[in-house]
Amino acid sequence: MASTHRSKEKAPRERVPAAERRDALIEAAIHEFAQGGLHGTPVERIARRVGVAQPYVFSLFASKRELFLAAVERDFQHTEESFTQAAAALDPDAEPPENDALHAMGQAYIELLETHRDRLMLQHQAYAACEDPEIRDRVRTCYARLVDHVRELSGAEPERLDEFFKKGMWLNVAAAMGVDEFSAAGEWVDAQLAES
Repeated sequence: MASTHRSKEKAPRERVPAAERRDALIEAAIHEFAQGGLHGTPVERIARRVGVAQPYVFSLFASKRELFLAAVERDFQHTEESFTQAAAALDPDAEPPENDALHAMGQAYIELLETHRDRLMLQHQAYAACEDPEIRDRVRTCYARLVDHVRELSGAEPERLDEFFKKGMWLNVAAAMGVDEFSAAGEWVDAQLAES
């Protein structure tokens, strides 16, 4: 009889290490902050997504701002890793000269925009939150590291790097608006004006 009673009892919950919870909270924060931004996203929503209580979040992050910054930094790291993989996969002997490391990274970025919309939208939220001096400083640092990373991987001259990052921002805005091309001559411009 006692063994039957024990079999009906719930097994004790397995304790998840704080490092794993922290990682899960950052990933959840990427999604939630991408949608609502820093000021429009309750920490409770992020906690609920991971299955923890809000006070637990603040045992791992000093503030909502710190959680936001951890998500932003993870987002930039993800982009850096994608660029590293694209540059490493490039076979210069099998590609025409114009398809160099910078071109491969550009193609990887286009794929990121298509497959990781949350990460794209978090970038916009990070730039929008730059009225906060601490956030502005950290976002500038992340962006500067990304520029330096691309410079090291590509060996490109400053003018080409400028064009690469200008086009990246152009692609970000186009993807956020859900248009394939952001050119002033793009068909979507006339179609949008005809609808309004």
